[in-house]
Amino acid sequence: MFRIEKKEYLAPNIVLMDVDAPRIAKNALPGQFLIVRVDEEGERVPLTICDYDAEAGTVQIVFQVVGAESYRMAALEVGDSFADFVGPLGRPSDLCELPLEELRAMKLCFIAGGVGTAPVYAQLKWLKSQGVTADCIQGARTKDILIMEKEMSEVSNLYICTDDGSYGINGNVCVALQKLYDEGKRYDRVIAIGPMIMMKFACQLTKKLEIPTIVSMNPIMVDGTGMCGACRLVVGDEVKFACVDGPEFDGHLVDFEQAMQRMTLYKTEEGRLYLEAKEGDSHHGGCGHCG
Repeated sequence: MFRIEKKEYLAPNIVLMDVDAPRIAKNALPGQFLIVRVDEEGERVPLTICDYDAEAGTVQIVFQVVGAESYRMAALEVGDSFADFVGPLGRPSDLCELPLEELRAMKLCFIAGGVGTAPVYAQLKWLKSQGVTADCIQGARTKDILIMEKEMSEVSNLYICTDDGSYGINGNVCVALQKLYDEGKRYDRVIAIGPMIMMKFACQLTKKLEIPTIVSMNPIMVDGTGMCGACRLVVGDEVKFACVDGPEFDGHLVDFEQAMQRMTLYKTEEGRLYLEAKEGDSHHGGCGHCG
């Protein structure tokens, strides 16, 4: 069992938890995810890792209450436990694999939207520990649902924007990035993590600005193993699975239209059967370990 050591509401319906999971905390890297289950009857919920403390043996998750299972998760309190807390899964950010000298020479900009702020924080914190302070654009619809501002400002050069202009730059993350570009900012890479529609439009802008861009496709995951076919997507001319091959991909190669259409279809049983029939052997990606 995996005991909850801390629980906090960051905003209405957005919950932060620290969970006792020493093995994951010892082995986790930025960009990876884990799978949680409330109990033996619970659904598998994939979540990107927000933070980890190897010494304390804890892993931090942030999730939004949007359905029955996340509601059950939010009902847990400090002292309660998850039945399953499995990870780290997925491929770490490729920034972790770069030589330190090359990493420190890069000009990086992260774009964080909504609960996508959590996995962005993990990467920014790791970069800070390597002597790299990246720029970060953090967006929210309104000031009231902005999360982790203090933590994000401690590990990055933070630029806040809100769709309604209630705080920071008036406009969405694309408006903010264009503003920074017009002011002379130049980046070697953008990493965008958040809602699908946000990542789609961010990639359209960065493609125009000729900035290589990485996105996390965690939002389309369901079972976290590739077996369900939910996170199937087309990257360039290849079929990939977010949980097995990702979750991070070249944003300029991701077919966002197809991915979002599949998300809509997958919500119904009829849609799932249609996708399985249409895609045949390429519908799922196996467990990722069976070749």
